[in-house]
Amino acid sequence: MNHTLRFADAPARPDAAAPPVGTLSPPVPDQALTGVLRRFRIRPLAVTPVAEGLLNRGYRVESETGPHFLKCYVDSATSTRPAVAAQHRASTALAARGLPVAPPLPAIGGRTVVAHGGRLFALYPWVDGVHLHGTELGPARCAELGTLLGQLHGTLAEVCPPVLQPVGTLSADPAETERLVRELRGRARSARPRLPFDALAERRLTERLDLLDAHGHRRPAPTAAPPTGWTHGDFHGLNVLHRGGRVAAVLDWDKLGTRPTAEETVRAATLLFDDRRTGVLDLCRVRQWSRAYRATGAATSAELAAAAHRVWWERLNDLWMLQWHYQRGDHRADHLYPGSAGQLTWWCQEYEQVLDALTN
Repeated sequence: MNHTLRFADAPARPDAAAPPVGTLSPPVPDQALTGVLRRFRIRPLAVTPVAEGLLNRGYRVESETGPHFLKCYVDSATSTRPAVAAQHRASTALAARGLPVAPPLPAIGGRTVVAHGGRLFALYPWVDGVHLHGTELGPARCAELGTLLGQLHGTLAEVCPPVLQPVGTLSADPAETERLVRELRGRARSARPRLPFDALAERRLTERLDLLDAHGHRRPAPTAAPPTGWTHGDFHGLNVLHRGGRVAAVLDWDKLGTRPTAEETVRAATLLFDDRRTGVLDLCRVRQWSRAYRATGAATSAELAAAAHRVWWERLNDLWMLQWHYQRGDHRADHLYPGSAGQLTWWCQEYEQVLDALTN
């Protein structure tokens, strides 16, 4: 087979039969945590769980040598030893280049991954800082963040294996989306007891059918995708720590992988600079972010335009929050749905203004 003729897959939809992510890994017993830390030559004074992510469990470890962050990898798609090792190699290389990334610490024998009880663990230095939403940042800080993402993309291209460009990247099929919308709307209508979330979901799903009817002919061609490269995979405010007016660390490299890099830039802008209640984007901040990103040479205006169209299309066809709610009984993303649904409707109305902010 000629791999140069490969098409990259469209974004995967959630598995309707999968259980909630958090149920895949039970809490780690204290004795197991102590055993893992012993492998890192750490004698814990206290171990405290921190907010659980969807792809890992985390613990703050107090010790005589200072605080550390112990990570237990949970998600089956990102917690294989080769995947974790690749994340560790990349983050170590980025830190060596002076970028704000906390590298994993070596255990006895020099490896950064420790297996215990069928699970994988890694230890990191504890990084002090706060999470800030993009709308809390002034224009200069928005630009600095855009520059940082451009530097990360450029450096990842240097320290990770070369990327074989696909001949195209597929996008979501609107006919499949329409079938899914109708199924989810039926579940929202029949939900008992009927809650305000169900009424909102039914209204937004009916609206989604109208949007698909109006815009379904605008499906991006596979060959219209911008270049593929190495990306962080989940760049948003909760994965960035700020301290003293600067970025202290970019966290959680679990989704490191190859994707159209300019699409990560657009996607991150929609997560960083949105009104979390309505989803409306602060286009002045988006413009500062995008200009700084482009100034690093990481993407051209034309590539950002192609990325903006593809991310908009992805959102038009994306229903993962409702799939989690109705198909998997996982309600942890419910609070995100009103803003996400509102952003899509607003974006469809303000498509040209969003495009201008990202490309000019």
